Amino acid sequence: QVQLVESGGGLVQSGGSLRLSCAASGRISRITDMGWYHQAPGKERELVATISSSGNINIRDSVKGRFAISWGNAKNTIYLQMNSLKSEDTAVYYCNAKTRFVPCVECQGVVREYWGQGTEVTVSS
Repeated sequence: QVQLVESGGGLVQSGGSLRLSCAASGRISRITDMGWYHQAPGKERELVATISSSGNINIRDSVKGRFAISWGNAKNTIYLQMNSLKSEDTAVYYCNAKTRFVPCVECQGVVREYWGQGTEVTVSS
C-alpha cells in the first residue's frame, strides 16, 4: 500500500504561481512513477505531468513552459511548480503513484495505482 498526501493548493490570481507537493508513504520502494492529474468541474480527470523513478517526464502540452514536475531529495515527494497560472488551470489536482512488484521468481509484475485526496487550485481572472 502507498498513501499520498497533497498540499499547496489555494486561490491565486491569474499570472500567479503555486507549488503543489505530494508526499508518499508506505511501500515507496515499489513506486515506478508519480504524477499529477487535474479535474475541472464537469470534466474528466486529465494527466498534467508525470515523472518516473529514473527522471523521465511527461507533461501535457497546455502547461509546457509554465508547469514543472520534480522529485524531492528523498524520492518520496514530488512537486508541481505552476507558474503563469490561467483561469483554465482551475481544478482539483490529484497526486498519483504507480507501483510494481514481482511476488515470485516466475511471476509477472503486479502494477497498482494509488491516488491522493486532491487539492483544489482556483485561479481568479
